[in-house]
Amino acid sequence: MQDMEFDEWMSDADAALWHAERDPRLRSTIALVCELDAAPDRARFEESIAYTLGKIPRLRQRVVQDALGLAPPRWEDDPHFDLRFHVRHATLGGQGSLRALLDMAEPIAMQAFDKDRPLWELYLVDGLTGGRAGMILKLHHAVSDGMGLVRMTSALVERTRERDPRKSEEASEFEPAGGASPRAASERRADWSGTEPSEGERLRDAARRRGAQQRTSAERLGRALAKGAAAFLRDPAAAFGEARETVESIARTLRPVSEPLSPIMRERGMALRLSGFTVPLTDLKRAGEALGGTLNDAFVSAISGGLRLYHEKHGAPVETLRMTMPINTREGEKGKKAGNQFAPMRLVVPVGIRDVRERLREIQGLVREQRGEKALPLIDDVLGVINALPRAASLALLGGMLKAIDFVTSNVPGPRFPVFLAGAKIERMFPFGPPAGAAVNVTLYSYDGACQIGVNCDRAAVPDAEVLTECLERGFDEVFAAARDESDRGA
Repeated sequence: MQDMEFDEWMSDADAALWHAERDPRLRSTIALVCELDAAPDRARFEESIAYTLGKIPRLRQRVVQDALGLAPPRWEDDPHFDLRFHVRHATLGGQGSLRALLDMAEPIAMQAFDKDRPLWELYLVDGLTGGRAGMILKLHHAVSDGMGLVRMTSALVERTRERDPRKSEEASEFEPAGGASPRAASERRADWSGTEPSEGERLRDAARRRGAQQRTSAERLGRALAKGAAAFLRDPAAAFGEARETVESIARTLRPVSEPLSPIMRERGMALRLSGFTVPLTDLKRAGEALGGTLNDAFVSAISGGLRLYHEKHGAPVETLRMTMPINTREGEKGKKAGNQFAPMRLVVPVGIRDVRERLREIQGLVREQRGEKALPLIDDVLGVINALPRAASLALLGGMLKAIDFVTSNVPGPRFPVFLAGAKIERMFPFGPPAGAAVNVTLYSYDGACQIGVNCDRAAVPDAEVLTECLERGFDEVFAAARDESDRGA
């Protein structure tokens, strides 16, 4: 976490996620819902928040755009930062169950961010059964992807229940404005207004930034398409073929989709339904290996089988559905940067195959083929070109790529050991990625020997989310049963 780099300007991937929610159905809010074995100690929690704010500057920054749209959005310290807006305390009503906590989280996840403030909110919730507590963390996807979120939130948690004295010392070095220190807040505002560039300087800087970014994207795309004059002279046919394959790959990546493949999950709205369940991490790993694949292959196969069962339950059997799955691209020096480091894969998944091993192999081959798409390493540059289009055109293009997706899957590895928040052990962490135009997003978060499965349904597409969740759980049962059969045959 300490080596993360925070750029002043949004990357093209971050900016695309930021601009896409001009259509509210494409909102990209990430939510994390946690169950804790006790209520966190308030004083230690405040220390942890102060420490985290000092380590992660993005949590104190808002998004600023120039009125003419000449440059990508940039991050700027919020001169009016008020911690009371971002950290809130609540008491859970009802029976104090996980279901009640998820019910509380739903309107939080649905509500748009105040875009004049930093793009996160955290809720500490007491009132769960047995003296337990909950936490709801809400973050805009433009701030980070799932992998980056894990690294960023590592500053908030600890490895033991005991207080870390080093954390207390470093927390005291940063005093968040808002409520606790009005004088500090006024000093921040004075410092900020004294260094604010003039409007003319801002516009010139924005124009230079946009021009440089567009040239860089165009140059990289050009190099990728042509592979250089030397390559063309050495083997004109091969160089031409390489360029053609890259163009075709980019076209496939950007190709709009007119309608979902699902005959029943077709409507799209703005209301969400959150649900979750847990499967053992070791069992899912072994299942993937027994069936000739990986944990992620087993995960996607289980979700695909569950969606088949859901459609059959509604008397609408389906052979294929369209899925988006992000590929992590955090490598080398690029991996140190905060923000989004993934490339989206779109593929048509054969959910109708009943034989689990056969279905897993088909999905495995499709994913391998998609990973080889020549457009994926160029995704930032492709998004740079999209961002440079007039707003209506860029939104139409992004919407055409996203709104007809049937489901999204995402696999985020978390801590392999238990973590604590101000003395309280986090028992389970359920991740909820945004549907962002799809009918449902299913995200796996591995933590302390378990896989927490977060199911985020668009209520217009899936009005009976509990039924879908039950079918998804049965999809995992199918995978585990098939793996046991394979192991028995091999014994």
